[in-house]
Amino acid sequence: MQGKTTFRPKSFAVVGAGPVGCIVAAFLARGGYRVTLCDVQASLLEPALEPGISLSGVESFRARVALTRTRVDELAVDPPDVVIVTVKATALPIIASALEGVIDEGRYVISWQNGIDTELVLAERLGKKQVMRAVVNFGCILEGPAKVNVAFHHRPHYLQELDPNARDAARGICEALTECGLDTHHTNQIRNMVWTKTVNNACMNPVCAVTGKTMFEVINDPIVFNLVDNLLKEGVKVARANELMLGPDYYIDCHDYIKDAGHHKPSMLQDIEAKRQTEIDYINGKIIEYGERAGVQTPYNTTLRSLVKALEN
Repeated sequence: MQGKTTFRPKSFAVVGAGPVGCIVAAFLARGGYRVTLCDVQASLLEPALEPGISLSGVESFRARVALTRTRVDELAVDPPDVVIVTVKATALPIIASALEGVIDEGRYVISWQNGIDTELVLAERLGKKQVMRAVVNFGCILEGPAKVNVAFHHRPHYLQELDPNARDAARGICEALTECGLDTHHTNQIRNMVWTKTVNNACMNPVCAVTGKTMFEVINDPIVFNLVDNLLKEGVKVARANELMLGPDYYIDCHDYIKDAGHHKPSMLQDIEAKRQTEIDYINGKIIEYGERAGVQTPYNTTLRSLVKALEN
């Protein structure tokens, strides 16, 4: 039980009109919240207003947002109660700078992203009290502007404040997200959860990105899957050397989870195919960084990061 809270958000802004941003914006809009969708590409925003964001796959509905913006700093005209950042982690420094005139006392920003330490980039500019971190569990592909196929949606999601003084607000946001269908639980273990998800992503995403194979194809190629296995073992070793709690059966559970994947292209492969910069520095790059801190060598992660960086535009 999360308990009742005094923080009742009424308006949200979602920064990033990619697949993840469209999903959270659609759920919030369907739930009756005033939603502003932000993206630098106006072409991605237009259909979100009319006919609305369209979700298909394991989630199927359409919902219209109230407003769109092509500049994040324009949110300062009518600041939302909560800003959810869903852009690629590589854009965080400029997003954090643009939010300085938007986020003040009583308003909050959530890193709703992949990767390790993304929330710290926001907190450096905006202060820990205003920043929260979420771990979300769905896979999706943007099929067109404001049109998303949701491949899987494993509820619940998790959220935690960086500063204990914002705990009531974090619980209020969890209630709002849950009421609109994005079941979200408050936790005090978000850092462990981030690592649990990232070590999983770090073993499959870069392999798919380098080989061009779907997750299913990688799983069923024993030679390629051996690389996945070694990346997984290396990530587990680094996490445990840094005293992060993955759980005693994490390696086995991760194997079982991976083997259930279908013909899905993870986001890193989608980025390579679209000639976009990837989030490799916040995924495998962070495992390398934390490995150096603990004196753990990371040859597999180092090699895969180099190969993905070579493929980036």
